[in-house]
Amino acid sequence: MPHMTDERVRAGLTHEEDLSLLHEVSMKTAGVSRLEMCIQCGTCGGSCPAAKDMDHTPRMLFAMLRAGMREEVLRSNTQWICVSCYHCVVRCPQEVHIADVMYTLKGMAIKEKLYEDSTAPDFSQTFVDMVETYGRSFEMGLASRHYLRHFPLRLPGMMPMGLGMITKGRMALMPKKIKQMDQLKKILDHAKQLEMTS
Repeated sequence: MPHMTDERVRAGLTHEEDLSLLHEVSMKTAGVSRLEMCIQCGTCGGSCPAAKDMDHTPRMLFAMLRAGMREEVLRSNTQWICVSCYHCVVRCPQEVHIADVMYTLKGMAIKEKLYEDSTAPDFSQTFVDMVETYGRSFEMGLASRHYLRHFPLRLPGMMPMGLGMITKGRMALMPKKIKQMDQLKKILDHAKQLEMTS
């Protein structure tokens, strides 16, 4: 059995090594994840500005992947707390594409409905809906839908900032579709077909 550090004990990491989950996540990650190259040095967690709010550091999450702890990994808040700043990727001595792996874990958690709080998955889905409809994010619609669904009492407090952004031309009141939306739709449809076959 691996050496039981306090962090391993807190994560319940007593499992034998089972690399099937690690390989699955690596294969589902766009490009080359280099996930199997992780040497458990902890540079990622030490570099992460949001690590204090994560229930597991990225290093611990990768150890849990290596142990085949599917449900524990997908229920973790780590991938949802990740702000995609790529600081960990830049500093990783093994060049593991950590932020890309976090996107994969988010997608897997959504697909398997293994998350504790639906706020982040709902926000993610609203963003995707906007891109599929308009070809870009529509901030007014995104914020309105998100706050109405999850934080309705905070919405009035957001109005002064929203009005300021609108009057300064920083946010549009109405959505605009991109040109050649049909081409984007073909790309997105092809990506969905590829996802179904993987």
